[in-house]
Amino acid sequence: MSDSAMGERGPRILLIEDERQIRRFMRISLTSQGFEVIETEDGNTGMSAFNHQRPDLVLLDLGLPDVDGMEVLDALRAQSEVPVLVVSARASEAEKVAALDAGANDYITKPFGIQELLARVRAALRTTTPGTLGEGLKLGELTIDLARHRIVRGEEAVHLTPREFSVLAMLARQPDRVVTQHQLLAEIWGPVHVHDTHYLRIVVSRLRQKLGDDPDAPRLIQTEAGIGYRLGSFG
Repeated sequence: MSDSAMGERGPRILLIEDERQIRRFMRISLTSQGFEVIETEDGNTGMSAFNHQRPDLVLLDLGLPDVDGMEVLDALRAQSEVPVLVVSARASEAEKVAALDAGANDYITKPFGIQELLARVRAALRTTTPGTLGEGLKLGELTIDLARHRIVRGEEAVHLTPREFSVLAMLARQPDRVVTQHQLLAEIWGPVHVHDTHYLRIVVSRLRQKLGDDPDAPRLIQTEAGIGYRLGSFG
């Protein structure tokens, strides 16, 4: 491969997955979209590849032959904030919440469609630097300026309560990433309220109304049923 081709290489994705057919399917699909894929079949090999290859994103199975994928996730998060997408056959709500609370950016349940996978990979690779947030995160006609505690919709300022602003701020700091109900409630209402999900539903409903999000088909504050919320885009 020429130096120019290497310079034009797409984002590097580390795939930690023990099932050969799934690895092949994902590799073919990802490379067809310009991604470079590093394949590993167990957790220890995956961590070694992570330390040597410096991927831009990790696709992580939980059911690995040598160690549990949650241990790999903990090890990744102990040293890096690289996006991690869990891809697992474990479909219970508790498993999803545990992975997201442990720092996974997203959770994809097997079997999955390749277009869904590609969309979630693209979303996870989008980054918003602190400088961008300080200048104002723009989502359609909405500008979220966390540094100045200012929300503008079109030309008009949007007035939020402190809790409404806090919920929006947590989502805005991690756009396109699921923030769990547990994380939101513990951070904003306090640890004793982590099961009071009705508090959160009320605040999210008011936010959608104030920000012009369609409550029947929300695009800005998207619900991951039973898990949490994700800040999307009007676009």
